[in-house]
Amino acid sequence: MRIFVAIILLFISTAAFADNAGERTDGQRPPTATDVIVGLYTFGRFQQGLLESADLKGNAEVKNLAALRADEAARRDKALKEIQVAIGAEPHVGKPTAGASLAEPDDSEGPAYIRTFFAAQIPEYESAIGLLERYLKAPDNSALAAFAREQLPLLRSQVKDAERTMADK
Repeated sequence: MRIFVAIILLFISTAAFADNAGERTDGQRPPTATDVIVGLYTFGRFQQGLLESADLKGNAEVKNLAALRADEAARRDKALKEIQVAIGAEPHVGKPTAGASLAEPDDSEGPAYIRTFFAAQIPEYESAIGLLERYLKAPDNSALAAFAREQLPLLRSQVKDAERTMADK
């Protein structure tokens, strides 16, 4: 009986994790243009949040990088807005979720804060990259597909930089 209960609990927890992580199985529809726009707007909001955190807690290196990523997010959002208007999509971006908690201000100069800063970014990058890759398997808008193909190498490069920097610190 315990084994049966364990199997059911494992199945439920696995299904809940997949739902919470936003992963799609092979039987589900690919993301639409609106899904991609919302996902990238959410990613941009995350990057803006990192800038706010870095302004409060980060050293000069972290602040500069956060400002650069926030600028890139603003440019990406502007390009997305043009695509959004052209296709008539009306995405609804929810309230920002609390990101990973970064180190306290007294640790802002140390390697622990820098590792935490980069570690918070990696899953967000991977989520955005995964969304674009799934979209490109069956795109429903040529302008957004071109935009996604342009963004993927940039995002992949940035996540690799974050992983390297985190490992070096």
